[in-house]
Amino acid sequence: MSKKKSGIWFFFASVRLAIVLLLLIAFIAMIGTLFPQREAAVELVGRIPPGLFSFLQKMQIFDLYHSVWFVLLMGLLAVNLLICSLDRFPAAWRRFRLRPVPREPDAFKDLPEENLFYPESDAKKAADEAASLLKKKYHSFQQADEAGSVYLCAQKGRFAHFGVYMVHLSVLVLICGAVIGSVFGIEGSVKMLEGETASGINLRNGNLTMPLPFSVRCDKFTLERYKNGAAKLFQSDLTFIKNDRVIRSARLLVNHPVDFEGFRFYQASYGPVPGKKATLVLLREGGRRDIMNVSTGYTFELPGNEGTFQVLRVEDNMMQMGQAIKVAVRSEKEAATFWVFREIDRIKKVVPDVFEQVPVFNPGLFRPYTFSLLGIEEKYYTGLQVNRDPGAPVVAAAAVLLICGLMIVLFSYARWIWIRIDQVEGRVRISIAGRSIRNNVGLKREVRHLLAKLKDNLENPK
Repeated sequence: MSKKKSGIWFFFASVRLAIVLLLLIAFIAMIGTLFPQREAAVELVGRIPPGLFSFLQKMQIFDLYHSVWFVLLMGLLAVNLLICSLDRFPAAWRRFRLRPVPREPDAFKDLPEENLFYPESDAKKAADEAASLLKKKYHSFQQADEAGSVYLCAQKGRFAHFGVYMVHLSVLVLICGAVIGSVFGIEGSVKMLEGETASGINLRNGNLTMPLPFSVRCDKFTLERYKNGAAKLFQSDLTFIKNDRVIRSARLLVNHPVDFEGFRFYQASYGPVPGKKATLVLLREGGRRDIMNVSTGYTFELPGNEGTFQVLRVEDNMMQMGQAIKVAVRSEKEAATFWVFREIDRIKKVVPDVFEQVPVFNPGLFRPYTFSLLGIEEKYYTGLQVNRDPGAPVVAAAAVLLICGLMIVLFSYARWIWIRIDQVEGRVRISIAGRSIRNNVGLKREVRHLLAKLKDNLENPK
């Protein structure tokens, strides 16, 4: 039993397992960027075979970050990091508690000549200067004197041993924050017209409605378009009301959420309100001009009793060419179905022979009338996504821990410095040695700097 348990322990303490798990998580994240997630996956309906869509849905491809696969991998990573840290932490703790002793037997073994210095001063002065320098730059200073020799030692960067464990802890805290947000968080949406007030949201999971502890009113919805009819900007001016008092007003834009009492509001979508009205002009040969407001399904007799007119569709942006309505005109002799574009003159400039190529774009297809669209009454609802994530502060704390841990790992390292001052052939000799768990290049640079500083202080006393 102990062998089996030991084997499981070493399996989860493996660095290779951590690498494999991170690669799998990155692979899932990549798939999540390739496939639309959650509500956006509706766009794929009709564009891919129904069987494939059903399979991908069962595999939770359209909600990967809440899928069993992602949760399982994150759980395994948490266990791996926890056991890996517990397995290696005792050694790091021993190194942290380790205090250098002045007379380290192997510290000055095979010391290169560049680490030696022969000052023109007495041993006591050299020892005092070296001690002052170490106390200023390092910690845990110690000194030992014996006949003819003085040994000094100090250390720096002890907490660098814990940098990697702070990174591990940040990932664990991040996972905890994600779990808290997933289990206790709230995700919903609400649709409103200008002037409407909402006091509840429709929860994403299920057909339930959750009341809000306040009300939100849409004072104004603004939609700006490019010349081709595509949406350029859409935003909502919101007012938050509590206890019949206006608490806050804010402008909500895409990628600029608004926070209120723990809830975060996103500008998620917009859409046309059913029953749009269009202003249509009928110009009859001979000069008669009639203006009327029409909507989908609107039917009437033409002014000259040539037949009946019916509006089939009203589109805000037909084929990226702007506002248009589809009409059907019928008489005893003929019937015609065609589109009437508001920007027909601009379309003709781009495609001069558009009527020859696409006859149904010709607003004068039914004689003796030519139809003209003045505009469509643009009335839209604003779609707000509403979230409350109690795990957000935990995730923020994880980010701070991660940054601190990475700063320690990247810019700090533990090192020990020894200085020996003794007499050799009647001359004072100073020897400097160092030891580091990592970053030996930085250690050599630091020893050379320390030696140069000590030499300068002894040769040029202030």
